[in-house]
Amino acid sequence: MKYLTKINAKKLNNKTCLLRVDFNTNLLRNSFRINAVLPTIKFLISKKAKIVILSHRGRPINEKNKKLSLCPVAKIISKKLRTQVRFFSDFNFKKIKEKINLDKKSRIFLLENLRFLPGEKNNESKLAKRLASLGDIYINDAFAVCHRKNASTVAITKYIESYAGLLLEKEIDGLSKVVKAPKKPLVVILGGSKIINKINIINNLNKKTFRFLLGSSIFNKLTNPEIKKLQKNKKIILPIDFIKNNGMYFDIGPKTIECYKKIINKANTIIWNGPIGMIEKKKYSTGSKQLASAIIRAKAFKIIGGGETVNFILSENLQKRMSFLSTGGGAMLDFLAGKKLPGIIALW
Repeated sequence: MKYLTKINAKKLNNKTCLLRVDFNTNLLRNSFRINAVLPTIKFLISKKAKIVILSHRGRPINEKNKKLSLCPVAKIISKKLRTQVRFFSDFNFKKIKEKINLDKKSRIFLLENLRFLPGEKNNESKLAKRLASLGDIYINDAFAVCHRKNASTVAITKYIESYAGLLLEKEIDGLSKVVKAPKKPLVVILGGSKIINKINIINNLNKKTFRFLLGSSIFNKLTNPEIKKLQKNKKIILPIDFIKNNGMYFDIGPKTIECYKKIINKANTIIWNGPIGMIEKKKYSTGSKQLASAIIRAKAFKIIGGGETVNFILSENLQKRMSFLSTGGGAMLDFLAGKKLPGIIALW
């Protein structure tokens, strides 16, 4: 794989770089993913390159949904970088290319939501060629969408010289450490309402993991045959007391918190994906808050992933106490489960 960090700086001078990022966020006030790609943008600016930012946002049903426009993001990036960001609201690729080439003031351009184009999700070659025609070099810095076969992450690499960006390199390096050779003991904390989607992580990391700590939601799925199998795994620690309401399990109880804290304290590597309780409601967030406190005190390499978990860490202002916050949700799950991500394979 070719990394942007290894490229000859002269190769970027006055070139137009297509930068695929992931600005897929419902709350534009939450600029975690925007901040995560700023180092790559600044790197390209320092090398005197023009940058055409490509992204999607949401899952629009109609071809154009104003609520999912990327136009507000242009203003956010402009403010953060204190420079002009030119936004293209349509997809007239011929005119866009002309405007980019003729524009002597702007160095950063942003295209409208790629999912307004039906060929994006279908990994359409025709669309990929049209996107590739806008630039000289393609850079994928969108780890969070690398588990999907999209025109802007997979097919496009057939038509333009392609590299992995600074963020994507950081994600691959950080997650590879815990998949290939984690510093033991490795403790994996898995929560969230979709615990069934994380079974492959348990299977892939089982031999390397000291303990798996599961959230309260697993007890809402006990009739599932796959969940029943988990109970036979001696490395899996299940909650022993709970906060319940109307027969549903919404958080772990104080005895479980103390048990989990002791295990976390022994860890040299920690992976946490998915809140341990229903953190949307304050009365069910105690378990996650207590475990977060234990994690920041642990002398371990700490990887946090999944949208809800990362947002929780940000809301508690604990991000600087963690080793690495992954921008990936489904992509992180697939990577930890040992799956090959199409967006990463396309760069080889």
